[in-house]
Amino acid sequence: MPDHPSFSDRVVHEPHAPLTDYYAAEEGRRKWVSDIFNSTAVDYDRIEAILGLGTGSWYRRQALLRAGLQPGMKVVDVGVGTGLVSRQAASIVGDPASITGVDPSPGMLQNAKVPEGVRLMQGSAEQIPFPDNSFDFLSMGYALRHISDLSVAFAEFHRVLKPGGRLCILEITCPEKRLQKMLLKGYLRTIVPTLAKFASRSKETSLLWKYYWDTIEACAKPADVMQTLQNAGFRDVNRYVELGIFSEYRAVK
Repeated sequence: MPDHPSFSDRVVHEPHAPLTDYYAAEEGRRKWVSDIFNSTAVDYDRIEAILGLGTGSWYRRQALLRAGLQPGMKVVDVGVGTGLVSRQAASIVGDPASITGVDPSPGMLQNAKVPEGVRLMQGSAEQIPFPDNSFDFLSMGYALRHISDLSVAFAEFHRVLKPGGRLCILEITCPEKRLQKMLLKGYLRTIVPTLAKFASRSKETSLLWKYYWDTIEACAKPADVMQTLQNAGFRDVNRYVELGIFSEYRAVK
């Protein structure tokens, strides 16, 4: 398989180094992340609407369409959370029963708001509970930074997709320009957590959004993410970017 000229030689395992302000070492990451998402799931949609200034649903739909999602496809939405991506996928595919959402957080699954017919299952990116070649399309919305091992997860994504199946990973990428980074950091790490204190029911919600920014700032470089996808067996790996920060990683099995 030919190398992409912008790819590095490094394969990513952990999406970022341990963030010791939140947990002591890498071994504690999974439990800490699970606990914070379980405890804040009830507030997630409300704060996400603040974060995205009300444009999140429209953007997710357009990203799925750009990645090639079409009516009739069978979709697995990994890291489904409260169903923000799955709702848009169901409206494009035309049959909610063709959508399956997978998430490791029971709290998120309990608070998911999806069309009747969408199937929700507990599972992780590293262990998707389906046989090989099960889906035409795999989506993941803003959960890449919370995976414990990207190389294992991407191999699993490749496994459950049918030959020719398409992948779409949505993520917020740390801006390269200093001013843009400073503005985004101020918004995500200060303004959104402050608003969360007044608009949330869980006392942990404000902490979640501070953590959200810290994972963005520490996350693996886009070229390394794409290299890891390519090493997992994907072809036509590419990245589409909106506003310099919204990354759409796309690939084909």
